[in-house]
Amino acid sequence: MNRITPCLWFDGQAVEAARFYVSVFPDSRIERVLEAPADTPSVPAGAALLVAFTLDGSRYLGLNGGPDVPFNEAVSLHVDCADQAEVDHYWAALSEGGQAIQCGWLQDRWGLRWQVVPRRMHELLHDPDPQRARRAMEAMMQMEKLVIADLERAADGRGATAS
Repeated sequence: MNRITPCLWFDGQAVEAARFYVSVFPDSRIERVLEAPADTPSVPAGAALLVAFTLDGSRYLGLNGGPDVPFNEAVSLHVDCADQAEVDHYWAALSEGGQAIQCGWLQDRWGLRWQVVPRRMHELLHDPDPQRARRAMEAMMQMEKLVIADLERAADGRGATAS
């Protein structure tokens, strides 16, 4: 078990969200669901209170804490994508029922923010030529889903298409 495990606060849909997330990422599974042994302010006795799950090898907890503390942009989960196919896959799955934001960020149907970022973006931002890095950053700021080909075109000074 991880010594530090992120705990995500849901309004009654922690198990539903965990089931969805484990269906999206490899090496993922629900470990256990804890039913409330007594009534709590957010769930009655016998209802799912806490779900422990693993996403791509990392452990998480989902708490059915109620409606008082919604997710916001102060916390997001970063998905490191090897290529455009992974960006497209995770973007499509996680944004379904949610909304695109900007710069590779999206909000899923439960309000949790995700950053779906290709490794190539990090390489471009660390380019030894500061002008290439600047152009890549400027292009990223105009995108919702990040498109590697457009980022590379922009970095090279050839412009980027709107994505």
